[in-house]
Amino acid sequence: MNTLTRRLGWILAVSSALLLQACASVKSADVRDPWESMNRSVYNFNEVLDNAAIKPAAKVYTTVLPSPVRTGVHNFIGNLGDVWTLANTAMQLKGQAAAETFMRISVNTFFGLGGVLDVASEMRLEKRNEDFGQTLGYWGVKSGPYVVLPILGPSTLRDALATPIDMQGNAVQQFNDTATRNVLTGLRVIDIRSGFLESLDVIKAAALDPYTFVRDAYLQKRENDVYDGNPPARFDYSESEAP
Repeated sequence: MNTLTRRLGWILAVSSALLLQACASVKSADVRDPWESMNRSVYNFNEVLDNAAIKPAAKVYTTVLPSPVRTGVHNFIGNLGDVWTLANTAMQLKGQAAAETFMRISVNTFFGLGGVLDVASEMRLEKRNEDFGQTLGYWGVKSGPYVVLPILGPSTLRDALATPIDMQGNAVQQFNDTATRNVLTGLRVIDIRSGFLESLDVIKAAALDPYTFVRDAYLQKRENDVYDGNPPARFDYSESEAP
C-alpha cells in the first residue's frame, strides 16, 4: 500500500470514528443526515481546500492543455477505472454488464492506444461505473447516514467504509512506481474537478443552501446507482436509512 493510500485510509478511519462519536449528540432536521453539524464543518473545510488548491489547478489544466489532450487523459483514466467496474459487476452477478465492460477494456486497450481513444463507445459498448459501495448496496447493505469526508467529499457510512477497498481496487494502485501512481491519482482528481468548473459555480450562486443541494443530489444519485436507475418507488428514508 503506497503512502498516499495509507494517508487517505487514515483520514477515513479518523473521520468515521469522529462521526460515530457525534451521532448521539448532533441532531438534524433531515433523518438521513444526523451528523449535519459536523458534516457542515467538513464541507466548509473541503470548500476552502477546493478554492485554494484543487479549483485553481483544474483551471490551469483546462487552460494549458488543449481539449483533445484532456479528452485523451480522461479516456485513459476511465479505461483504468473500468477494471474495478468489471470486478464489481461480477460481484453483483451482472453477467451482461461484466461481459460488455470486459469488451470495453479489451477494445480500448488494444485498439484505443491503451485507452487514450474511446473506441468502445463508438461501438456502442455502454460505459458503467460500479464501486464496492454499490456492490454492498446490491447485496442489501443499507447506505446509513450521510457523511462528508475530508478531501473526498459527499458519501454515506456504507460508502465511506467501502472507500479503502475501492482505493486498493483501483488499477492505478497496481503501478509499481510510486511517482506514477501519485501523478495518475492527481490527474484523476483534476480531471473530475475540471468537468465541474462551471456547473459548481452556478450551483453555489443559485442554491439557497449549497450544502443541502449537494447532499440531496448525491443521495439521489447514489440510490439510482445502486438500483441501476430504477430505485424502489416511495423509498422511505425514515425507515431504511436512520442509524
